[in-house]
Amino acid sequence: MNKSYYIGLMSGTSMDGVDAVLVKFTADTPTLVEHHSEAIPAPLLKNLQKLCLPGNDEINRLGYLDRAVGKLFAKAVNALLEKASIDKLAVIAVGSHGQTVRHMPNLDMGFTLQIGDPNTIAAETGIDVIADFRRKDIALGGQGAPLVPAFHQHVFATPNHKRIILNIGGIANITYLPGNTDAVTGFDTGPGNTLMDAWIQHQQDLPYDNEGALAKSGTSDEKMLQHLLSHPYFSLLAPKSTGRELFNQAWLEQQLAEFSYLTEADIQSTLLDLTCYSIANDALALTTEAEMYVCGGGAYNTELMYRLQKLLPNYKLVTTAELGINPQWVEGIAFAWLAMRHHHGLSGNLPAVTGASREAILGARFPAD
Repeated sequence: MNKSYYIGLMSGTSMDGVDAVLVKFTADTPTLVEHHSEAIPAPLLKNLQKLCLPGNDEINRLGYLDRAVGKLFAKAVNALLEKASIDKLAVIAVGSHGQTVRHMPNLDMGFTLQIGDPNTIAAETGIDVIADFRRKDIALGGQGAPLVPAFHQHVFATPNHKRIILNIGGIANITYLPGNTDAVTGFDTGPGNTLMDAWIQHQQDLPYDNEGALAKSGTSDEKMLQHLLSHPYFSLLAPKSTGRELFNQAWLEQQLAEFSYLTEADIQSTLLDLTCYSIANDALALTTEAEMYVCGGGAYNTELMYRLQKLLPNYKLVTTAELGINPQWVEGIAFAWLAMRHHHGLSGNLPAVTGASREAILGARFPAD
């Protein structure tokens, strides 16, 4: 059977599910054939969220969850293939991002850790798996993140068009495609949905603020907003990356201690503004006008898109759907692309983005046989 497909698997910092995509490539250009989202069962989600913070018995919990996430990822792959009516023998490899449980690139011995045992995925699907994409970049002195700018450059860059690709997952990251011979740049701007999700989950037991409705009903508090924006991360120069280790519910509760007089809607509104202002400040430092294409869950938050446009009046602000890729599937396709790059012995990182000492083939292969 002619092997012609790749599968990309993505579960981001928001932990809102596992995205699986079936992709065909013509040269470097992807075609999305089918997609599937697999929900993370509530007990597994709770344990993953706990593992993202320091706690007891971590090694045992890590080992168990590594296998459990691997089985969930395999379930997503098998469901995707069934949905597409494609035989596993037609798939060259699965590119699995894994579930990040620690991202600490700035320590003396920086590291990043994604779980979702690739051996388990390979055994349960019968398909070779390419995974562990971030640690080679870390080993070369880089941040290991963001990795998607290399994909953005190959797929979205156009001469004479200044473009910013903005991915708003749990954490927000931007890729600046200058449209000329200047180097592509990219970095994490800070929290995307993670703090907004944490707040509404804590207050209303909802997974997220649908279309930003709660935020829209509130009024942002300027004092709280400036307090949050004073965090040192926002003044760091690129390359930089962050995650739940820094911006999490425990940190948020500490910040809210002196703002207990605010309503839950006002806090939600302020957290949305934190995301918007931190993105806009970084974007404007790159260029005062550009085409900005948004992907990730934040693309569906209409209040966020509205406020971001107000902060970027000279930007054309739309989603990646205008470039032919649905915002929900961009990152999944990026990891199918990284698997394809690995398979062909091609580099997958951009040292100008991550700070690595050189380009490198990312990931390792875990055979099904």
